[in-house]
Amino acid sequence: MALPRSFNRRRWLGGAALGVASLALPGCVRRADVVRLAYIDPLSGPASDVGRNGLLSWQFLAEHLSAEANPARLRFEVAGFDNKGSPQESLHALRAAIDQGFRVVLQGNGSGVASTLSAAIERHNERFPQRGVVLLNYAAMDPSLTRERCSFWHFRLDADTAMKTQALVAYLAQDTPWRRVALLNQNYAHGQQVSGWWQRKADEMDAGLSVVSDDLHPAFILRDFGPWVRRVQASGAQVLVTGNWGVDLQRLIGAMQEQGLDLPVFGYYTHLPGMPSLLADSRRPTPVYQVGGSHTNQPGPLSALMARFRARHREDLVVTSAYDGLVLLAQAIARAGSTSATDLARQMSGMSFDGFDGPVTLRSADHQLQKGLYINRWQPTDSVHPIGAEGTGHTFAPVRYFAGVAVSQPAQCGMVRR
Repeated sequence: MALPRSFNRRRWLGGAALGVASLALPGCVRRADVVRLAYIDPLSGPASDVGRNGLLSWQFLAEHLSAEANPARLRFEVAGFDNKGSPQESLHALRAAIDQGFRVVLQGNGSGVASTLSAAIERHNERFPQRGVVLLNYAAMDPSLTRERCSFWHFRLDADTAMKTQALVAYLAQDTPWRRVALLNQNYAHGQQVSGWWQRKADEMDAGLSVVSDDLHPAFILRDFGPWVRRVQASGAQVLVTGNWGVDLQRLIGAMQEQGLDLPVFGYYTHLPGMPSLLADSRRPTPVYQVGGSHTNQPGPLSALMARFRARHREDLVVTSAYDGLVLLAQAIARAGSTSATDLARQMSGMSFDGFDGPVTLRSADHQLQKGLYINRWQPTDSVHPIGAEGTGHTFAPVRYFAGVAVSQPAQCGMVRR
């Protein structure tokens, strides 16, 4: 994918922020201080379009965070570190970021990466508390990250797989006639979690849904999804549920369209870069649904920012959790008067604040953000939903909203608090 003309390549690369002034850590916060955030995600390879959009989103929102959401009038700088989608490369990036003075890490693409970073930060903070780091996880959804693998230094800004699956199962059972479900997911932590949690939630909720096909495929190496599509077709499924994202989702949808399989697709990442254009360009429109914390025509404080982002970068701002993350961080720094990892973690743990979609709480028991979820449907724009995704004449429009209490999961975390 070509980079937009406005894209600042130097700022994108990991070492670009070396010359930026930073806060002394720990220390008092002054109005002129700059808080530097290290974004560790894939900026090259098959997931680079998603990672790059996330970086642009964090940078843009950091630049335009309103005074109301940023009481200390802090200036945030976000620098990208390319982990190539690899846990091992992520450790190299983390070490480089810490050596360069970064004390806040942002990550979201890949639960395996999130788990690796969380464990490494736990070890680092134990050994070097004066150089402690906090991790803001904006999209890695594995529930274990806030359960058996929870950490005092890890904070998840997105709903996890269990929460999103509960919303999908409830919507299918209550609002549709479809009962036979095919599952097709990438064979790594996230895909395995989608498969497992779907079966579990369907049983727990006694939803009357039956899984007629459940397959895992190699992640990011398949070019021909035809055989997998034929297996779904042969199963007699009425809907396909997939946690796929990036090129794997694009190729899956493309193979379905080529073979004329018009099953409704329920996904977790069908709104990410490239997918809306693919769906809009197809001669055979695929019924597609998405579960998430926002939608294309998002009202409230994020609406104008999304429009300005589209105008500047000629792509959609889809990492809306970055808004909540920056508000959380700004208010924690203002309350603590410090940017030390321990002070920030103590302030963020249990904090309630006004997010882009209303009041939310970062639950202290496990550091999982408690928020509502939308079921969005791909459809033509209309007078109620006039903004098209990726400049197309179609949009993801909300058809059902689940309040946070309806999708919240029991806290099962035994973190050691500092």
